[in-house]
Amino acid sequence: MKKKIIISLVLFSLIFLVSGLYIIATIESASDKTANLIQLHQIQLLREHLQLEIKRAQADLYLKNTRYEQSLDAIVNHMRSMSSTVSVCFECHHEPAIQGRLVSLREQVDAFKTAMSRVFTMRANKARMEQEQDNAYQLGLQLLNDVSNITSMTSPKLEARTLAAFDEVTRTRQILYMLLFTAPVVVLALAVVFLQRFTRPVKELLTATRRLKSGDLDYRIPKLHDEYGEVAESFNDMASSLKEQYLNMQWAEQLFLLGEMSGGLAHEIKNPLAGVKASLEVLVADSVIPAEDRSLLTKAIEQIKKIEALLKSLLNFARPPKPQFMAVDVNSVLEATISLAQRLPVFMSADGKGVKIVKLLDPRIWDIMADPLQLQQVFMNLIVNAAEAMPQGGMVTVRSSYDPASHALQIGVSDTGEGVDPEMVDKIFRPFYTTKAKGTGLGLAITKRLIEQHGGTIRAMNNRDLGVTFLVTLPVTQREAPAPSTDRPGPAAGKEA
Repeated sequence: MKKKIIISLVLFSLIFLVSGLYIIATIESASDKTANLIQLHQIQLLREHLQLEIKRAQADLYLKNTRYEQSLDAIVNHMRSMSSTVSVCFECHHEPAIQGRLVSLREQVDAFKTAMSRVFTMRANKARMEQEQDNAYQLGLQLLNDVSNITSMTSPKLEARTLAAFDEVTRTRQILYMLLFTAPVVVLALAVVFLQRFTRPVKELLTATRRLKSGDLDYRIPKLHDEYGEVAESFNDMASSLKEQYLNMQWAEQLFLLGEMSGGLAHEIKNPLAGVKASLEVLVADSVIPAEDRSLLTKAIEQIKKIEALLKSLLNFARPPKPQFMAVDVNSVLEATISLAQRLPVFMSADGKGVKIVKLLDPRIWDIMADPLQLQQVFMNLIVNAAEAMPQGGMVTVRSSYDPASHALQIGVSDTGEGVDPEMVDKIFRPFYTTKAKGTGLGLAITKRLIEQHGGTIRAMNNRDLGVTFLVTLPVTQREAPAPSTDRPGPAAGKEA
């Protein structure tokens, strides 16, 4: 933005500078041409004045020996005026050709002056005087013809140059008027453009703040440029963080309310249910009860046990036990969990279509501070869920690795089932949400809470080909045990359990 402001100021300055320089250059050019034109007209006036002086001298010659004859002093003044007029022409700079013509003209003037002087000062016979008068008359007539020729030759050129000068002055005036009208319009248009470039991002930011204030945490500012782009990106990050914090607070509040309600409800049901179960067990042990009734009572006791298991899950979800941290080898916990899981019915099938487990455990991962029993509960739940997602048989892959970028351990449990609907991926960790016919919807919710108690995260994602992967991330904090040596024995990568 600073760069654009500087560019704008430079652009406006250049516009004013160029306009000012053009106006100054136009005025200077017009002034020079006007001065030149005035000088040319002055020269033309000098030529006409010289013609008048020559005609006056000739008139003095005509009036000689008449009653209108001028005095000798007047005649001398006329001659001096004619000579001074010719001398003025030499004060200007001329080309060599014109300079030569002026020299010739001055010589003719001098010759005419000499002839006139002889006429008015010489005393001779009548025939000689008439000859001198004729000579002076011819010189004056020749001089007058030469000056008239020069004047007649230069007059059209002077007139043409005068008209051209007036035309140029008219064009210059039109250009100046146009510049005076267009320059403010151009400046105003540029100002409007730059103001829009400056104010539009501000309006976008104000709109975003109002939308955010109204509770629309999903609103994002469109892409902006320059410093406004950085502000917009920071605003979008802030909105995302606020939404995440809001969802976390909402989730925490829901968990709190659900925990309080579940805990109270479980305690209220647990004790009466224990009495009902004890009474039924006493009835079942009574030999007087017929076999048919004993079967019904046995089924009732089994359903009560299921209710007790559900209540236990509710209590574990509402008030999970505080983890007992100790140095834990995650690979050892995974090995023990897989050994227990393989004994479950879901991993054994008489027709050979059971679920197989493949272990890809990195023996060089760090030991961490964690509760091994809670980790085993988490891993068991994920492995059993993966197996139950493949009723026709398949393969569960358990991986462990260390991620140096996040300084955390990553444990992945993948299956080859049908996967999860992408719209349901974010819902599977909610309490009581399940896709199983006989599920309670608390297994993954409890798993998520136990992992979060260890400062970790869990997320689900569909594989590229088949099935889904649950990825557990457990941070390696300052409480972890030293990293194991690379020669510690561990299971071979890719070994099938």
